[in-house]
Amino acid sequence: MTAIARITLLSLVMGLSACAVQRPPEPTSLPPIPPSQPRPTPSTSPTPSKPSVPAQPAKPLPRPSASFAPPPGGDSHWDPKLGVYVLDDQPNTFYRQRTYYRWDNGWSRSISPDGRWEETDVHGVPGGLGRQFGQ
Repeated sequence: MTAIARITLLSLVMGLSACAVQRPPEPTSLPPIPPSQPRPTPSTSPTPSKPSVPAQPAKPLPRPSASFAPPPGGDSHWDPKLGVYVLDDQPNTFYRQRTYYRWDNGWSRSISPDGRWEETDVHGVPGGLGRQFGQ
């Protein structure tokens, strides 16, 4: 055989052997369970199911306004119908855009929930408040 034929045949054999796919070895059986642990046995009896308890719907959390920040400190919740935050610990007191509004047989407003209140009319409060209190 000539040298060129040998080199060609050797290249062909090596090239084909590189393309051969080898399968991974077959897994052997699972490792034995140590004697200190009980061997699991298949159960033939049906497993008793727990009675289903209907999930009670959770009280939805109040959602904040997407446009207005809540008042600093104190508990409040956003009322989308009124368009203001309602202060939970002060009756008929509301907040929007750094201003507190209070209804007490007329409107007043302040920059603090405890602060100096100045009287205003329905035009000085957010629209939802004026509609709610019939002004």
